[in-house]
Amino acid sequence: MTDQPKWVTADNAALLTDQYELTMLQAYWREEMDREAVFSLYVRRLPEGRNYLLACGLGDVLDYIETMRFNQKSIDYLAERDEFSDEFLDWLKDFRFSGDVYAVREGTPVFSEEPIIEVAGPIAEAQLLETFVMNQIHFQTVLASKAARVVSAAGDRAVVDFGLRRMHGADAGIKAARAFHIAGVAATSNVLAGQLYGVPVTGTMAHSYIQAHDRELDAFRAFAHLYGDTILLVDTYDTLEGVRKVVELAEEMGDEFRVRGIRLDSGDLAQLAVDSRKILDDAGLENVDIFASGGLNEHNIAEMIEEGAPISGFGVGTGMGVADDAPALDIAYKLTAYAETGRLKLSSGKKILPGRKQIFRIEENGGAVRDVLGRADEDGPGRPLLRKVMSGGKRVADEDHSLDEARERAREEIDKLPERIRSIAAAEPPYPVQISDALKAYQREITEAVKDAQSAEASSAERGSSR
Repeated sequence: MTDQPKWVTADNAALLTDQYELTMLQAYWREEMDREAVFSLYVRRLPEGRNYLLACGLGDVLDYIETMRFNQKSIDYLAERDEFSDEFLDWLKDFRFSGDVYAVREGTPVFSEEPIIEVAGPIAEAQLLETFVMNQIHFQTVLASKAARVVSAAGDRAVVDFGLRRMHGADAGIKAARAFHIAGVAATSNVLAGQLYGVPVTGTMAHSYIQAHDRELDAFRAFAHLYGDTILLVDTYDTLEGVRKVVELAEEMGDEFRVRGIRLDSGDLAQLAVDSRKILDDAGLENVDIFASGGLNEHNIAEMIEEGAPISGFGVGTGMGVADDAPALDIAYKLTAYAETGRLKLSSGKKILPGRKQIFRIEENGGAVRDVLGRADEDGPGRPLLRKVMSGGKRVADEDHSLDEARERAREEIDKLPERIRSIAAAEPPYPVQISDALKAYQREITEAVKDAQSAEASSAERGSSR
């Protein structure tokens, strides 16, 4: 048995990588390949049903890059394997990222082929970041993008994250709450996320509390006396009878009754909300809100609102917590330059735009109308979105923003998108992203150079085989 914690920690996070990152790292080291490389992280195409993605996860990525170290336990583990030499492991002990990172700010809507992050540094250093950077940006962007749709569907009604218990692992639950906050979700049920990230935490009772009491009214009474300003869950047995018991409790408690809402968790939520609202209003409880949960997503929330359901807020769990309609992105972290030369692949369907790049967002009358993806040194039209967020392995102070700032940015940037792009329905036409003439020309130049090199290599091999 080992005494290693069965969690990702600051001490072991350096090993949260794919094996081939380390084998390539040793190969770069042995070949003394240490020139500057550029790696670009982007999504090749938007998932079906997504009109945009909301970039998220940068804060955690920068934390990792600044603090990632191979401690002695990690080195000892790698030493047990046959692949790595003692000399390489000695070099790995002193590993630090010394390069630069360029990124769009968290809470920025992005589209296919647009870099979310570009990493520039010695090739081994930039290569090693691939797995963790992809993991965090992918997951948090998936969930922030889903949550933004739910928040949009809910309009001015609050959305609360109920998804922790069905998410795919402990880290997922924590990072999801972070992404949801940036996307505009009002609060989470996840207490640890509240401690770590400062996001608002909320929650009251489950059905088991009601079931544990002999009488539903006894459960309501005990909870309301203990917590006062609470929300009572009314659908354990008969929803409308549960609402009537809340009315009975209000009459019993008089001025001491401070219950602020009821929660509906099953059945025809829209109709039950209408019927519950009438019962409450007839009893003079107009200030008691109705909160709904149970299998919700952006589509049934939008439908209930369209039907005029008198619901003040929504608790959304599994559908948002695992982004069940689009749980994965076609995300890539690809080498686009090495030794001051653009690099690309010629594989079908997996094109790479070479070099460092910039996204220019063109706006008219305060609204975004199209993006132009160009070379980093271009003086392109519109507002540049990629900014230097790390220099020489250290965060750029002016780019160290809080989650609340990212949340406000997301709200402002989403509001700038065309209405059809903000909609939860598929947009037609999609948001336009153009490739600048300079970047197209550079791609052609590098493509021809790669083809010429491949042709020369093939010719050399053919001459060698004929001897």
